[in-house]
Amino acid sequence: MIQALAFYLFAIVVCLSGALTILSRNPVHSVLWLILAFFNAAGLMVLAGAEFIAMLLVIVYVGAVAVLFLFVVMMLDIDFAELRSGVMRYAAVGLALAVALVAEIIIAIGAWSAGGLEMSRRAAPIVSEVPNIEAIGRLLYTRYLFIFEGAGLVLLVAMIGAIVLTYRQRSDVRPQNVSHQINRRSKDATRNMNPGVGEGMQL
Repeated sequence: MIQALAFYLFAIVVCLSGALTILSRNPVHSVLWLILAFFNAAGLMVLAGAEFIAMLLVIVYVGAVAVLFLFVVMMLDIDFAELRSGVMRYAAVGLALAVALVAEIIIAIGAWSAGGLEMSRRAAPIVSEVPNIEAIGRLLYTRYLFIFEGAGLVLLVAMIGAIVLTYRQRSDVRPQNVSHQINRRSKDATRNMNPGVGEGMQL
């Protein structure tokens, strides 16, 4: 009974905070609602017995991603009036995403109504004696090792591609020559002057 109440409480808060994340006019408020949604989603994962996923949600998404969003939004000088002016331009894309989400929800409800999944028919049956973190580690480094390595390569290529696309070579910046700086002697950098009285110093 308590688990059911906790499940419905977490689920309702997740739905409300997710809706407010989209509907909030202030981006800072949106990020704060998003953090609340992540915390309640972590609670749902704990109820489902997936402590590792809950830990990832709190540490990675709340501790890193959402806080990074919050810092970026607060540090950038965002013109909110200009930001709201382009809402109608992307209304078609937003409507298409909303239709896709509604279709997914309908399919999920239909699958849930058809009955639960049989544990023995899963690709990776859960062993009750092994903690789920250890079970995920075993699967990642045994059966799904090549897929796991492939995902790492895809992320690496994406990171390199983002650096290449955003890198701009500026002609007005003098490059740093480390070997020249190390080999530079003091007499090359200074010049002894013997100015006359009243002539001043030439720099």
